Amino acid sequence: MRWRNVFTLAKVVACILATVAAIAALAWSQAQPSTSTVVDETAGVGAAASELADRSAWAPEDWAIFEEKVRFAAERGLAEMDLGDAIVQLAETFVGTTYEPGTLEVPGPERLVINFRALDCVTLVETVLALTRFVREQGVEALSDPPGAQAGYEAHLTALRYRGGRLDGYPSRLHYFSEWLADNEARGTVRTTTGDLDPALDPEPVNFMSRHPESYRQLAEPGVLRAIAATEARLDEGPGREYVPQDRIARVADRIRNGDVIAATSTVEGLDVAHTGFAVWRDGALHLLHAPLVGRSVEISERPLAERILSIDSQDGIMVARPVDPARE
Repeated sequence: MRWRNVFTLAKVVACILATVAAIAALAWSQAQPSTSTVVDETAGVGAAASELADRSAWAPEDWAIFEEKVRFAAERGLAEMDLGDAIVQLAETFVGTTYEPGTLEVPGPERLVINFRALDCVTLVETVLALTRFVREQGVEALSDPPGAQAGYEAHLTALRYRGGRLDGYPSRLHYFSEWLADNEARGTVRTTTGDLDPALDPEPVNFMSRHPESYRQLAEPGVLRAIAATEARLDEGPGREYVPQDRIARVADRIRNGDVIAATSTVEGLDVAHTGFAVWRDGALHLLHAPLVGRSVEISERPLAERILSIDSQDGIMVARPVDPARE
């Protein structure tokens, strides 16, 4: 990966501070003893309700949107549909939703943020996947018990957003998307398929957050900064991260399916991923359903994915992961 220029950094910071602020929706800290409650994806809805009640909040508008999406899924039979197609159909219902960076950066201690009204590139992926898993596991019947339905969704979202499914402060968020992929694969939520797509290795270190602590309010706390730096060091222990270089994407596109998670790799020094979204096939071409930059809204890319990546200096390839059907885990 290459450091291009200062303009590139400025251009991508919007989705960085939403890919590493929303991706600070992707957390890094070494495993430490924790006093927080572990939220298990398979935990009972009632238990999850009491565990998460003081750690999240639903605005009335968010509940209304959630209920609408779940009922839409029931009407379309998404619980029985091919998982990738179900993901795409749910994701398409968010087309037109406002892009907003930094929605996870709320005052006070780290808590689970529920926001269906405005999304960034990472929270779009997490929201759609959590919704899909809720629909396939709890279903529309769960809406008759709103607190239980909320807790069920929260459990799915927590499992996606935090290392090991454990909300344990800011460092437990999966801030770097390459770890988000690895952590969710380890727990059976996704299966990375990059290795099947003629990949190359990116040996560049991951350290954007610790090198730019002024960009993150939470990193003003020395202990939090140390935890993030320790996570970055752990991520750099291997030979590198597999990715599909931009000039190979068109060649392997037919191996990418509807609903696969796409992570566009970054040319910015210290950053692994610049953007995320879902693979969507349209008229025989592979496109990206994503939340783009500020001032725009969730959309399906006009250009095919391969052309899009080639046209953006701040991106030079992709990582790919296939969501795993919770009914088949």
